[in-house]
Amino acid sequence: MTYKTRKAALLKTSGITLGLVLSLVAANSWAGLSSLRGEASIESGSNAPDVKREHADSPPIERNYFQQPPLIPHRIREYQITLRNNKCLSCHSWKTYKKAKATKISQTHFDDRDGNAQTSLAARRYFCTQCHVPQVDAPPLVGNAFLPVEELSK
Repeated sequence: MTYKTRKAALLKTSGITLGLVLSLVAANSWAGLSSLRGEASIESGSNAPDVKREHADSPPIERNYFQQPPLIPHRIREYQITLRNNKCLSCHSWKTYKKAKATKISQTHFDDRDGNAQTSLAARRYFCTQCHVPQVDAPPLVGNAFLPVEELSK
């Protein structure tokens, strides 16, 4: 057996072994998890969830952890964020935030992915609702025992 054929056989055997190990790990990692759909299968239809009412205009919502994106304290259902238009900027841009009495966009939103400051909003920060979300009165989908760091040190 030549070096090349031994190497190919070893790589093939290693790949099969790794695949089996990963399959076993994946199978065990799903044990005990259940779908938010409950027992309904994907093939069976499901009812659309009720549309929740967004909170009306309110003061800024307190953050729970360091560098948490601010939550949106007002309705945004009719807001459009497209490649050509971002309704959020009509109040939150550096030019308009004082007149609108709104929170201004953070300086970090003007840094490109390499950390270089720009004069315009960075493309990766343009679609606000990737990180910032409005609040609704709804029960949590999953349990949450999160505590801010201050609470952990007590």
